[in-house]
Amino acid sequence: MKRTALAFAFGLLFSASAFAAETVRYVLLVDGGKKAGEQVVEQGDDGRTKVSFIFKDNGRGPELKEEFALAPDGTYRDYKVTGTTTFGAKVEESFQRSGDTATWKSTSEQGSKTASEGAMYIPLGGSLESISVALAAMAKRGGDSLPLLPGGTLRHRVVQETQIESDGQPRTVRLIAQTGLGLSPQYFWSTKPAPGSDEAPRLFAFIVPGYLVAVEEGWEASGEALTKLQMAAEGATVKDYAARQFKPLTGLTIIKNTRVFDSVAGKLGAASDVYVLRGRVTAILPTGSPNAGVENEIDAAGRVMLPGLFDMHAHESGRWNGGLHLAAGVTTVRDMGNDNKTLQLLIDETARGELLGPQIVPAGFLEGESEFSARNGFVIKTLDEAKHAIDWYNQHGYPQLKIYNSFPKEILKDTVAYAHSRGMRVSGHVPAFLRAQDVVDAGFDEIQHVNQLLLNFFVTAETDTRTLERFRLPAEMTVDLDFDSKPVQDFIASLKANNVAVDPTLATFDYIRQRAGEVSKVYAPVVDHLPLDLQRQFRVAEMNIPDDATAARYNASYEKMVEFVGRLHKAGIVVLPGTDATPGFTLHSELELYVQAGMTPVEALQSATSVSATAARVDAYRGSITVGKLADLVLVDGDPTQDISAIRKVALVLTQGRVVSPTAVYTELGIKPFVANEPQVRTITSEPLEGLKVGE
Repeated sequence: MKRTALAFAFGLLFSASAFAAETVRYVLLVDGGKKAGEQVVEQGDDGRTKVSFIFKDNGRGPELKEEFALAPDGTYRDYKVTGTTTFGAKVEESFQRSGDTATWKSTSEQGSKTASEGAMYIPLGGSLESISVALAAMAKRGGDSLPLLPGGTLRHRVVQETQIESDGQPRTVRLIAQTGLGLSPQYFWSTKPAPGSDEAPRLFAFIVPGYLVAVEEGWEASGEALTKLQMAAEGATVKDYAARQFKPLTGLTIIKNTRVFDSVAGKLGAASDVYVLRGRVTAILPTGSPNAGVENEIDAAGRVMLPGLFDMHAHESGRWNGGLHLAAGVTTVRDMGNDNKTLQLLIDETARGELLGPQIVPAGFLEGESEFSARNGFVIKTLDEAKHAIDWYNQHGYPQLKIYNSFPKEILKDTVAYAHSRGMRVSGHVPAFLRAQDVVDAGFDEIQHVNQLLLNFFVTAETDTRTLERFRLPAEMTVDLDFDSKPVQDFIASLKANNVAVDPTLATFDYIRQRAGEVSKVYAPVVDHLPLDLQRQFRVAEMNIPDDATAARYNASYEKMVEFVGRLHKAGIVVLPGTDATPGFTLHSELELYVQAGMTPVEALQSATSVSATAARVDAYRGSITVGKLADLVLVDGDPTQDISAIRKVALVLTQGRVVSPTAVYTELGIKPFVANEPQVRTITSEPLEGLKVGE
């Protein structure tokens, strides 16, 4: 149930504009050129602007109608937007400014504030056109910053200029890095007005590399060149970010006085000293044992040491997720579907230490051709094409294949068999017009998402689960499903008999019960630590819940989804913790939900360490704290083996031969840290070995 990078960006960018009596059209292209939507901006003679926005990809997407007028300072005088969110929730929001009083109201909040001249309201829902409003308002101010309502400051930095051409007509555009909304810089391309003209700058293109190009109509051919330039510019920024936050550990390091969690045996050990050299664990000794040649010392002060955590369902669509992963103790992610070129780039940059992020285990994305196709990875029509894709993934080191919604059912079993013959695991969604039992029978090793499992009991041969039905049916019907009935018990027994693992992503499905104005229970423990704009976004509902009766029904269905995962675990089925949502924080909530479902805290921790390492086929060097294995180590305040919620208090992370300070990462991202007084790395001046002279 991937929430795309575009959907997240829409939530952070705000809404609407145009600055001359004209119509400006934008085309939204995904996955190499498929049209998935458009934005039409119409400036009326009365000075009002109307925006029509639609985006549909993977069977879902927002539809919006905006209308607004601007104040003399270029910010919104009044604004309104109506429509629906990606998953069908109602969008209805308005803003007015009278003198120095600003008021606003949406489905999730309302407020009023005395505002200084030039402060710009940030709508919770809206199109990309708001970028143009901000660009023009900044130009009026003569600077590169803009105060925001309800709070904060937006900043733009011109990264570079380039000239492009269409039908013989040249045009100069600028790459802008925007900060002040979200947790990382947001890049987009703006027009550059001619010197001396009254024209205001506006949005030219918004690009999510490897996924989306939203560009002025007629300039679609420029997308590839602009993407390359943006990727190069962003890469330099990310490399600097990694250098600040990734601190190399050279020489022998001792982490003293720590309690090591044995993720295989499921036990917390006595106080120990752990030695690390060149990114690997070299010794684990009782604390206080004699040591020799130590160059760095970290006093854990009795903290618990966990193996680096696994997020088994991520989509690393950008270069900025990594800090959130690492600060939360996640040192390995399994990417469950990506643009192949983008993912290869991220893996290479991680290997070179240029990217602040976890190590990536890739799953090859394989989809069938249809109007609903998600066009990551390979999209195929025939068995031969499927085999070619599997060969490519196998030769590029992918241990797993992920099959998606539109995959042709006629070739499913043969495709799974071929992937197995190449030594690959197979998992995925349940393709449309099939049930979960059908993919078990076809040989799947794993199924993604709790809704895909439960749809087994709700679909007919005519149900098209490529639409929002794959979310609505489980929300509506799970409450009435008898888990003790023979069909359910037979299905659970079949999963066990065929050794099928599940990746339920419970945390991401919490949205099916979230109502407008409420904070999802998944993010409630962390929301006060986040910047204001994200606090507001996390109160926006995703699902269409029209009344109290529906809300009660959906909430009960969600609670039963949690119970179902507990029953799977009790039956001996491997449960793999993935998020498919905001990196880092969501994994902690996923593990809390597993404990709610009936796992012990120790079992939940095992699922995110040794169990995941085995499923990802990296257990030979990750997943446990063992001499000779990689030193992916996480120090935690408190004892998560007793209280799983202590997992949020990550004090220090070692991975890839480097040390990461969660406090430093969170502070740079504008997040209030979760731990005070984190342990420090102390450099020790070592004496030469006895009997040897320095230099011998």
